[in-house]
Amino acid sequence: MPVPSSDDVRAMAREYGVKFVRLQFTDIFGVLKNVSIPVEQLDKALNNELMFDGSSIEGFVRIEESDMYLHPDPSTFVIFPWKPRDGAVARLICDIYNADGTPFIGDPRYVLRRVVAEAAEMGYSMNVGPEAEFFLFHVDEEGKPTTITHDRAGYFDLTPVDLGENARRDMVLTLQQMGFEVEASHHEVAPGQHEIDFKYSNALDIADKVVTFKFVVRTIAQRHGLHATFMPKPIFGIAGSGMHLNQSLMKNGQNAFFDPDAPNQLSRECLYYIGGLMKHISAITAITNPTVNSYKRLVSGYEAPVYIAWSNRNRSPLIRVPAKRGQSTRIELRSPDPSCNPYLALAVCLKAGLEGIKKKIEPPKPCDQNIYELTPQEREHLGIGILPENLKEALNHLAEDRVIQEALGPHILHRFMEAKQIEWNNYKIQVHAWELENYLTKF
Repeated sequence: MPVPSSDDVRAMAREYGVKFVRLQFTDIFGVLKNVSIPVEQLDKALNNELMFDGSSIEGFVRIEESDMYLHPDPSTFVIFPWKPRDGAVARLICDIYNADGTPFIGDPRYVLRRVVAEAAEMGYSMNVGPEAEFFLFHVDEEGKPTTITHDRAGYFDLTPVDLGENARRDMVLTLQQMGFEVEASHHEVAPGQHEIDFKYSNALDIADKVVTFKFVVRTIAQRHGLHATFMPKPIFGIAGSGMHLNQSLMKNGQNAFFDPDAPNQLSRECLYYIGGLMKHISAITAITNPTVNSYKRLVSGYEAPVYIAWSNRNRSPLIRVPAKRGQSTRIELRSPDPSCNPYLALAVCLKAGLEGIKKKIEPPKPCDQNIYELTPQEREHLGIGILPENLKEALNHLAEDRVIQEALGPHILHRFMEAKQIEWNNYKIQVHAWELENYLTKF
């Protein structure tokens, strides 16, 4: 399909009677922002003439350097299906530019573009297929979200047990109307937990789709009187929500991870890519699992990965290689969660994988055993490490990893580290319900 041009956007806006256009972008934490303009301002926007105050956005710039420009990407134009046809609302995802016409290095989309360009110089393009999970909860009488689930269903259950099926069906239909090719949707392991999978695409398109997906899911849930959350671990004692990232590299139109003559039909590039991911995963985790709550999910017993290993067969390691080969050959990184900024998450994964290929980093032997059943001594003998156990530990690894720092760039690295250190310090000094329950009457 040809990529839409600015003229195509103008024509579609006229054809569908668009009255308002939302110019969208994310802050460094992946939170979606937008500036809404009447359609009469569309020409000005497409000519990259619209300014906004960057000092008001988390992690962007100081007040004395606040003028920034929105550069809409015409390929991201879409009309919101839930809005009335009379007075339709559309959106464009934007890149952020400085007043001097240079790309803003603190724009997460630019960070990913930069690493994608590095891959292109090596002859590669990255394909990604995400698997984002989320919970649907009731709201109270005031409309505030609760952690009361709307069902008692489990993995792959259906109505009448899965009471969220109607909401999930509307989510799928809406995503399809917005150009998503949805491959599957189903109830997940935990009560109230769901997953919708859409077709893989290039890295930038998928990052755009992930932020759109989260926005659509939360919007449609609200229309059903529910609250959708991508918080990794909202309820103790049940599975948390992950966002597995299926990754592959293409070269000259062929899957660079596939080699029909190699053991397991995995190319040297695939193995080196795995080696790069595993070498840098502790620093990567600060980006792919960026909240205090993320580490409540990364514990044994709930299918989330804890140990740094890879496998062709089982699902307990950090990295799994699904069975399909040929053009479908890929690796599945199972640690990320949907609270991450997808632009930064894909950038650091790709950067680590490319570093693996450049430096020919060999991964350890695959571990085809259930790692959860191994003793600490057995894991140590096999050289299986463990992911960071909390946000502070992950930040310490990021502070020491020059490759992942280079992927982020100095601006985002500094602002991210600063904000997350504050988050950790705030969490650290809180008194939690568990402490009161265990200590208040004992001491």
